[in-house]
Formats: sequence, structure tokens, C-alpha cells
Amino acid sequence: METNIDEKEVKLTAKDFKSDRDVRWCPGCGDYSILAQVQRTFPNIGYKKEDIVWVSGIGCSSRFPYYMDTYGFHGIHGRAPAIATGLKVARPELSVWVATGDGDLMSIGGNHFIHTCRKNIDIKIVMFNNQIYGLTKGQYSPTSEKGKITKSTPFGSVDYPFNPASLALGAEASFVARSIDREPKHMQEMIMRAAEHKGTAFIEIYQNCNIFNDGAFTTLTDKETKADSVITLENKKPMIFGKDNNKGIIIEGFNPVVVDLNDGKHSVDDLLVHEETDESPIRSFILAHMTDHPGMPTPIGVFKQITKPTYDGGVAKQIKNVTEKKGEGTLKDLLYTPNTWEVS
Repeated sequence: METNIDEKEVKLTAKDFKSDRDVRWCPGCGDYSILAQVQRTFPNIGYKKEDIVWVSGIGCSSRFPYYMDTYGFHGIHGRAPAIATGLKVARPELSVWVATGDGDLMSIGGNHFIHTCRKNIDIKIVMFNNQIYGLTKGQYSPTSEKGKITKSTPFGSVDYPFNPASLALGAEASFVARSIDREPKHMQEMIMRAAEHKGTAFIEIYQNCNIFNDGAFTTLTDKETKADSVITLENKKPMIFGKDNNKGIIIEGFNPVVVDLNDGKHSVDDLLVHEETDESPIRSFILAHMTDHPGMPTPIGVFKQITKPTYDGGVAKQIKNVTEKKGEGTLKDLLYTPNTWEVS
């Protein structure tokens, strides 16, 4: 992992990343947990505070830069990935992070998001997914389930929801992960993994909005149900879950299927082995769409992590080459050279 910390410098703590602003989210909101895990993780990411920047758009999540004692930029709705892209290209030595929500990123910000992933900009995007518009008081969002009853859809939404992990994978993000607000240690691990990754890192965090969409993820967080409802992805390990680790995932065709490891028909050797570094998108797409099937567990962890050149790295290399030796193109050529042709 790259670092710009001098070994002789004083070790930072979580308290060093807490700003002097009062945190203004609704009591009980899952955003508090995300903020706490980021502050606990950041002393170890290898950057000075003055070389870390948080960029946000609009929404409850987008207050995040105010609460981090780093540099920050509160942008406009959906534009955080574009702002963060410009910043990273201009100042490649900085650690650039985006705090956003499902409404901000998946709706008006969708186009900026897919092109950030496509270009593999070396920024980290943390999306708080509460499956609702919280700041504007409870309208359905692009990730709300079909049939969602809200103030704006009193008869139920007729929209199909976005699958954020699938969208990121389809847009060629080089790192895609998911966590849950009530899994603090797991969330810290995902934040650290994203920090260590070189390229676009996307983390979807299921976050409870206890005012407008309370209980959306109860099955995944309740002690009585979560063991049978959540599967933690571990690289190179078979996909096992359940209260007694007695369930597993196999693939039939392209479909994931839950099997009982105690039925005498299946063993651990039959199970799908997670491969987060698989260059093929097929395996990660199957995992991302497990949430589409009733009775399937919800995966959390790293779906995909691959290494490929970054856009900002390519720009920096071009600038270096032009600086060292005169390039063939000039700004004057771009602006003033006419394009002419003859039509016979």
C-alpha cells in the first residue's frame, strides 16, 4: 500500500479525525456507525490528514465531510464522482473519498458513477444505501423494492430497483464490496481494503433509516435470523453459512442454489469457492444477483478486486512524457486547427 506518512510522525487515532461540528443525523441512524468506522480505520490508511479529501453530493450521507477533520467538499446533487475525478487528476498524491447515498449516486449521479468506474479513477466511493430518500422525507429511491409504498407512491412503486453492486461490476469498477452498518468490524475491514486498492473502489453499505424506512435490513441484522440470511465472502474459501455452518452455495448452470451439508448428498467439496480476483465477471455477477432470489443469503464482503491501470495514472504519465520531451500535439492545434474537406 502507498503511504505518505513519515515513520517518525505521531500516530493518529480515531479522535484525530473527529471534527468540531455537531453531528446532525436522526438519533439511531445507521450513518453514525459508518462515520465511527471510518474514523477508526483512517489512522491506518497511510495518509496524513491534510492529504485526505472527502467529497459529497446532496443527502443525509453528504453531510459526511463536515464531520471528518480532513479536507472536504460539499458538492451538488449527484456530482461528487465528477468533482472527485477532477481533484484526483489534478492532485494525484491525495487520497480522495466520496460519501454518497443511493438517491444521490444511483439517480442523478448515475452517469458520473458509471464513467468513474469505467475509467478506473483512483477514488473510493462509499454509498450509504437505505433504500429511501431520507433528506427529502421518505420518497422511494432507485434502490427501493418494487411495490414500495411511500408518500410519493401511495399505491406502491412500479419501478424496478437498481442493483448497485451489479451496476458497479457492469461499469468495470476494479473493486466492489458490500457491508452493513451493524457489522462494525466487517465495515472497517472493507474500508481498509478499499483504501489499499489502486483504482475505483466502490463499497455499498446497507444503512438503516429508522425514520422513513426502519427495518429494511432487519433480517440481515437480527441475531435470530442473520446467520441464515447473510453469507460473508472470503477469498479462496468455500461459500458456507448458517447458524451451524451447515448450509452452502453450489452453482447449477448459472444459478446459485442453497444446499444442506448434512443431507448426505453434498459436502464442502461441492461448494462454490469465492474468487474475488477472477478476471471474468460471471462469478461476481452471480453473487451480486443472489439478492434477487427469495431464500438466498445476502453476500457481504469483496465481490471483485482486480488490478488494472488507472485513468489518473495515465494522465500523469502523459504529462510527464510531454514535460520531458516535446509532444506532437499542442493546445493551439486543438483550438485553432480547422477541419476542412472538399465535396465533389
